Amino acid sequence: MTADLLVHRPGFVRIRTAGAPLYLLCLGCVALLVLAALLAPWLVPADPNAVDLGNALAGPAVSHPLGIDASGRDTLSRLLIGARTSLLGPLGVVAFSTLAGVVVGATAAWRGGWLDSVLSRSAELVFAFPGMLLAILIVSVYGEGLMAPVLALSVAYLPYVSRLTRSLVLAERERPYVSAYLVQGHSGVQVCLRHVLPNIAPVVLAQSTINFGYSLIDLAGLSFLGLGVPALTPDWGRMVFDGQTAVQQGYPLSAVLPCAAIVLTVVAFNVVGERWADEVARRDPR
Repeated sequence: MTADLLVHRPGFVRIRTAGAPLYLLCLGCVALLVLAALLAPWLVPADPNAVDLGNALAGPAVSHPLGIDASGRDTLSRLLIGARTSLLGPLGVVAFSTLAGVVVGATAAWRGGWLDSVLSRSAELVFAFPGMLLAILIVSVYGEGLMAPVLALSVAYLPYVSRLTRSLVLAERERPYVSAYLVQGHSGVQVCLRHVLPNIAPVVLAQSTINFGYSLIDLAGLSFLGLGVPALTPDWGRMVFDGQTAVQQGYPLSAVLPCAAIVLTVVAFNVVGERWADEVARRDPR
């Protein structure tokens, strides 16, 4: 029997949609959020930073469908433009932490020995350090902006991916096809890159989708504390901070709407990620 016949490739599994209305609803929400963020410059009814203090805290109207905040800025415009920043940051966190985590976890599992011990203990050390505290420390040194918190949270989320990747690679390398390829003369690196990593990719992707929602909460929290994007940049977390005064004055809309957007996005990504993880486990219980 050749190695090709022994390779197990779950691939990107087909998600069963029958009897899963919540998954379909959340998947639709994710698609709408991404589409709104991409098309935001063409969808906004007004300049998100234009100030009209004469109509501050005005309710919904034809020209301002979701009203105006305490600073006289259109709420809908800031929500739409803010979606770009609010989704771009978590995307950067997930992309960097997933790439680096897969490299670290796969290297530790495949090489083993002292290298595995060093990489695993280093990941545990980072895992024990609170990610938000690390982000606050870095932002306090480099100042406000999106890059510093994204890099800090990427490092904080790296151990989650590396530990998952390590366990998956350890289990995968015990499968018969790995030994078969090695016996045929294929190098360990080639087998790992061409066969092992593609086999574990669906599980890692599902975990990264869930991490997206968590990182969105963290970045929104930093923006709420004034440690994220600059004050004039539309961002959901910053909008919640700016809307505190309006809530105290009996106008909660400008703070409630970005809160609802954050909750909706996090729930949608978590449901989608959990569904993908369940389908991968069903097809490949390991």
